Amino acid sequence: MQPEQAFSRLLQIMDDLREKCPWDRKQTLQSLRQLTIEELYELADAITEEDYKGIKEELGDLMLHIVFYAKIGSEQQQFTITDVINGVCDKLVARHPHIYGDVKVADAEEVKQNWEKLKLKEGKKSVLSGVPVALPALVKSMRLQEKAKQVGFEWENREQVWNKVEEEMGELREAVERGDQNEIEAEFGDLVFSLVNYSRFLETDAENALERTNKKFIRRFQLMEEMAAQNGRRLDEMSLTEMDGLWNKIKEGE
Repeated sequence: MQPEQAFSRLLQIMDDLREKCPWDRKQTLQSLRQLTIEELYELADAITEEDYKGIKEELGDLMLHIVFYAKIGSEQQQFTITDVINGVCDKLVARHPHIYGDVKVADAEEVKQNWEKLKLKEGKKSVLSGVPVALPALVKSMRLQEKAKQVGFEWENREQVWNKVEEEMGELREAVERGDQNEIEAEFGDLVFSLVNYSRFLETDAENALERTNKKFIRRFQLMEEMAAQNGRRLDEMSLTEMDGLWNKIKEGE
């Protein structure tokens, strides 16, 4: 089956479901919103795990949601799936003048800089306006920094960024010593923001790095629970020293 045939099949199934299935028929843009967010996180999780079978499945679920939104849009006489596809095609052509025009670029960074300049010409009021308000804070900080970089608001090297991290650590310690909770939160935020900045200079995805650590903690903690249970114990019956012993044994085993 060719891609266009498979896509036509999906569109036909969507038409059938919208007409004949009570659940699908009652859905709205608003009712699908949270489900779409969940699907996106499931895709992100599969990518973190490098689970290609899972990635394929979650991409299909997201594609279904895109088709679903377009179906509702057409019913409301607002837009069709053809409008959606042509819209993104037109945008890609317009924002890649080095492919579809006579603009010359030196590297990927220059492509990104041109992209931001073109967006401003299209009517964007700020370089930062393309960062969704609802993004999780860690992801948002990465995107804000990447956007600012495209207009030259960027450190020259990672040593400068690390110096900033150390400066923010010192300011957080001072705030803790003063005991001002509002100031502590502000300085802690500054420290995390600077660490995210440092992760970019290390070419590391801060969000993915933290999620890997979350998964590692879950794995080790659950193994610790299992080891305790094998000895007829529960963690809440053990001392911190005993739990540390189990934790270190698990780390050594890894």
